[in-house]
Amino acid sequence: MSATANQFGASGNTKRMLAADVGGTHARVALVDATRADTLEVVHYQKYACADFPGLGAILKTFVDGLGSSAAVNDGAIACAGYVLDGAIINPNLPWRVVLDTTRAEVGLRSLEFVNDFEAAAHATPYLKANELVPLTPVRVGVAGGPTLVVGPGTGLGAAVRIPTATGSIVLATEAGHAAFAPTSEREIEILRILRRHDSHVENERLLSGPGLLNTYVALCQLRGVKAELSEPAAVTQAALDGSDAAAREALDVFCGLMGSVIGDMVLLYGPRGGVYLAGGILPRIKDHLLKSDFYARFLDKGAMRPVLERVPVMLVDNSQLGVLGAAGWYLAHGQ
Repeated sequence: MSATANQFGASGNTKRMLAADVGGTHARVALVDATRADTLEVVHYQKYACADFPGLGAILKTFVDGLGSSAAVNDGAIACAGYVLDGAIINPNLPWRVVLDTTRAEVGLRSLEFVNDFEAAAHATPYLKANELVPLTPVRVGVAGGPTLVVGPGTGLGAAVRIPTATGSIVLATEAGHAAFAPTSEREIEILRILRRHDSHVENERLLSGPGLLNTYVALCQLRGVKAELSEPAAVTQAALDGSDAAAREALDVFCGLMGSVIGDMVLLYGPRGGVYLAGGILPRIKDHLLKSDFYARFLDKGAMRPVLERVPVMLVDNSQLGVLGAAGWYLAHGQ
């Protein structure tokens, strides 16, 4: 069913594939050229609202049909949160069921593979350009050939570790977002007490995610004795940035500081001497706020381990096509 890395594409020496980054709200689809071994080029790219289509197959077919016969493509990879069971993607946030063989047949592909979204993101990092990375720490270059960590708040909190080897890369997908939230300030302790009223286990992503930002905002409104006027994460972000809601502003401050603390913990756990890449749709939007926040101070606040953290660069990824690059990078790395 799978083609080798040198077999996919239209014709001749051109190697092209379909790559998709699929979430509950949007599907991002690209035609990716991998003719050069060290470069992935996005030739065509489209973003689709999932609710506008009856299934993923219809989205991919719309994209492929729009390419025309001159850009024939035979193989593809899907990056998506979740995992595959009996050929179907298990992800409760998708608006429809995705069966890989059925989708492959609908689109007319020779092969269609699945990769976890953060495993894909880790495979994308070698292909990022310098102008797509915003440094969040004074040190900008990690240990050459060292492991790297990719972390991203979205619907949840994803994390993966990429370990370079002599024959390629090994990527370890993690569930770090489900590790227990450890407050380090009195305010965070107060927030934890409120969140524990609903669940005895409060994980990191209950605060460090889009829904987590909203959870924090609602908790802070309770602590301030005011009504929570906002009901969507994007509204909380906007109100924080424009200064129209004091609780929203405090929620974003808590979010940035806590992210520094949690990522510092991950660096101590996983040892990514090559650096940390922060991904996720919310982060580029709050970039200026993040740079002015206590993110870096909290990142370094690890007692005797501070000198270790000072040598690890943390970079914000500002590339909306990270998911499709990762799907293609994973496909190549696995010799599909």
